[in-house]
Amino acid sequence: MLKVGDKAPDFTLNDKDGNKVSLKDFKGKKLVLYFYPKDNTSGCTKEACDFRDNLKSFSKLNAEVIGISADSEKSHTSFTEKYNLNFRLLSDPDKDAIQKYDVWKEKSMYGKKYMGIERTTYLIDEKGKIKKIFNKVKVDDHISEVLKEMEK
Repeated sequence: MLKVGDKAPDFTLNDKDGNKVSLKDFKGKKLVLYFYPKDNTSGCTKEACDFRDNLKSFSKLNAEVIGISADSEKSHTSFTEKYNLNFRLLSDPDKDAIQKYDVWKEKSMYGKKYMGIERTTYLIDEKGKIKKIFNKVKVDDHISEVLKEMEK
C-alpha cells in the first residue's frame, strides 16, 4: 500500500503514438498522475475534459498531467482526438503501473462484483515522491481539489 512520502513506483508505458513514457522523464517537475477506468465513459470523459480545461493552471505550477488506463493506444488516440485532450494518456493493458499504484480493486455495480480501476490521483513532487493521494475520486470538483493541494 503506497502512502504519502513514498518514492513513486517507476513505470514505462506507451502513449497513444507508441512513444515510451517513464516516470523518470518527469524528474524536476511535479506530476499529476491520474488513473481512470475507461475511455469514452461519462465520468472519465468529464474528468479528462476538466484536466484539459485547466491544463494552463497546472503548467503555471510546473506540473504535467498524465492519465493512465488499461485501454489500448488506439482507444486513447480516438478519445484524445474526440475531446481535443492536450495531455498524454498512457496505455497499461498489462496493468503494470495500475497494480504498482494499487488501483486495481474489487468493485461492485448493480450487485455484481468485478475487478477494475478505482479512480485515483497521485500528486508526485519534483524528486519523485508521493505528495498526496486522492482515493475513490469523485469527478465533480476534483480538479479544484488537486490544484488547491498543489498550491500548498
